[in-house]
Amino acid sequence: MPLLDHFHPPSSEQRHWESFHAVWIGSIADDLTRTLPVGYFVEEQVHAGSSIEINVGTFEAHPARHDPGANGSGAVGVATPSVTWVPTAPAATVPAVFADDFEVRVISTRGGGPTLVAAVELVSPGNKDRDDTRRAFATKCASYLSQSVAVVIVDVVTTRLANLHRDILSLVGSPDAAPLPPEARLYAAAYRPIRRGARAEVDCWSAPLAIGAPLPTQPLWLTAVTAVRVDLESTYADACRRRRIAG
Repeated sequence: MPLLDHFHPPSSEQRHWESFHAVWIGSIADDLTRTLPVGYFVEEQVHAGSSIEINVGTFEAHPARHDPGANGSGAVGVATPSVTWVPTAPAATVPAVFADDFEVRVISTRGGGPTLVAAVELVSPGNKDRDDTRRAFATKCASYLSQSVAVVIVDVVTTRLANLHRDILSLVGSPDAAPLPPEARLYAAAYRPIRRGARAEVDCWSAPLAIGAPLPTQPLWLTAVTAVRVDLESTYADACRRRRIAG
């Protein structure tokens, strides 16, 4: 299935890119679920825009319930919790920028509780829109790498020219370590954080993408020595079939 331009006509007039990204994330998650070793699972994270939804009920105060007890005597069966500390109003509220999320997270249950070990990121136009949004996305990815979480990013956004691959490597410390050709506006890149002796390093695999060309396969590292395939071509084709998009 050749890569289509989902951000310009005719494709952009037939399907919303947000919906397609969400379906592609689901296809990647399904494909990884079939290939992950025992002890790993995936979760999709999809969020676009500046708002963050919070379960308000979590922060609502609930009056203490009266437990009449089994004998109807009115005795409280459970001790009433002490009143929590209420801080003063904030000194200031400042604008913030949060990165769009079109993400598959790979979580390990080996060795205890669930631990994030890898993530696949589909770049959105909002991730490349302005300096602050580019910084937010690159910082998220670099933060993952600093916590030994492997990352794959896929950029098929044709309406913005920013190179987030270079931004990520700049935060890691080596912007020119894994360059892409100057004309490569679209790309896929995989990163493996690894320690070799006393050295902390990030291995990179990068490939330019092109409209009308097939997509590559990238490695997603679960550990320093274990990787699974992120088959971008087959998952992209599956997403197009789900949305009845013809090549």
